[in-house]
Amino acid sequence: MSTLPEALRRVATYQLGLPVASRAPAAAVAGGKGVRPALALACAVAGGGCETDAVAAAVAVELVHNFTLLHDDIMDGDRTRRHRPAAWVEFGVPATVLAGDALLMLALRVLTHTGSLAAVALLVESLQQLVHGQSADTSFEQCGLITMDDYLDMAAGKTGALTSSACSLGAVLAQASPGVVQALGRFGRHLGVAFQCVDDVLGIWGDTARTGKPVGADLLARKKTLPVLAALSRDRATAAPIARLYGVPGRLSPGQVQELTRKIERAGGRAAAESEAARQVEEALRCLEREDIPPSARMALGTLAAQAVHRDH
Repeated sequence: MSTLPEALRRVATYQLGLPVASRAPAAAVAGGKGVRPALALACAVAGGGCETDAVAAAVAVELVHNFTLLHDDIMDGDRTRRHRPAAWVEFGVPATVLAGDALLMLALRVLTHTGSLAAVALLVESLQQLVHGQSADTSFEQCGLITMDDYLDMAAGKTGALTSSACSLGAVLAQASPGVVQALGRFGRHLGVAFQCVDDVLGIWGDTARTGKPVGADLLARKKTLPVLAALSRDRATAAPIARLYGVPGRLSPGQVQELTRKIERAGGRAAAESEAARQVEEALRCLEREDIPPSARMALGTLAAQAVHRDH
């Protein structure tokens, strides 16, 4: 952070939950869950190395993650993040966009200093997939028919790519075999999709006190998340009222949000998303069985996977 211009450093440290002078009320704010850095460190051990081998990978993926959050909040118009004003609300859009770009630059520089061209190439590839996934996600709002395959492809890019990269990078920097690197990358991709499914549930039914975002935020934004898509795929009598409410012009009232929430849950949208999350975790854990990964490392990754998806609603 110290290498950034002061104006950008203020935004970046605020986003990461580090102490920074700002107009926001003083509060102890965590910098996020740290799932991706934890996966990078654990996958170094799974690849036959030690956690210190993957510190650069852990730092890089956390910087990239926060780069995406800074830009996402602007694109989505989300005004809160982690129980306080989003960075763009606090510092303005131009400074926040630049701070996000700066975090991406720092991530690439951190990996470049490892001397591993393979690691840099891996992160760049995941960034390309991430951009494709984010593009698909934003286009969903204007699309008519969206299939489950469309959703899974989007989630594999938007969320799965960086989680996969965290796992692969940790293994690469630990000099794991190609087979182990690929298996851990597949594990991370499935886990990322599961993580997105759970995020979709929290975006509708999450507790604001825990998520730091307003209840029903995804419905207010008319996002076609997995619970919504599952509900809309039901019979016409069930789906039509949901589609009608989603098509109401202007901002939804609190009553309309509550009505939508009830209808989506009754249509099985929540259950479908939770079921898909569980299926993706099973697929992720299955990936660990196909290579020579120490049992203790498998257990650690299984614990991380459970913590990532079994979050309080």
